[in-house]
Amino acid sequence: MTSDNTPTQPSGDSLRDHLARALHNVDPTLRDRLTHDADAHLELVALARAARSETDVLLAAAVQSARGAGCTWEQVGAVLGMTRQAAQQRYGQPDASTAAAAGGGSRERLILRPLSAFNEMSVLARAGRYGWHSVAYGPLFHALERDDRQWEHTRTFGSLPEGGGWLPVGSGWAWWSYWARPTDAPALEGDPTAAELVRG
Repeated sequence: MTSDNTPTQPSGDSLRDHLARALHNVDPTLRDRLTHDADAHLELVALARAARSETDVLLAAAVQSARGAGCTWEQVGAVLGMTRQAAQQRYGQPDASTAAAAGGGSRERLILRPLSAFNEMSVLARAGRYGWHSVAYGPLFHALERDDRQWEHTRTFGSLPEGGGWLPVGSGWAWWSYWARPTDAPALEGDPTAAELVRG
């Protein structure tokens, strides 16, 4: 952090090294093929473009996470090197495609919002006791479906949780991965609203 509480940028070399390793892991043969195969360079362009799309998604998620944690648009804009208004205009709307993916289908559904990194796990635990389980998520929300069992939820940094029976939630578009699993306990009686589940 700097003296004005604006986070410092990570070392370019360090971040570049991590990204290069990640790209190498996608296709370990690419580096050697670059020395003699012109098409390999086009593959590298396509890979770098895909990586940029993914980091754009991560950046939007990080901004929504910061907003959910109570950071102001002025603080977000300062980190991004833009004005408060520019940051809000660019990142103020949740990803419509993610929100759309949470809807549809014939099952009973519920959208819980606003959620943040600080409250989402306790809200999901509360909802899980009533038979609700997360099936999709995006900036500041989880989409849930319900059945007659209680459900557990957990959040990891990409790894599979310990124990069996965990089902992945959504497509893992952010740095966290979410998981849900049914228990043997019957769902609690009652039908709390989304607002009641979020408020607790």
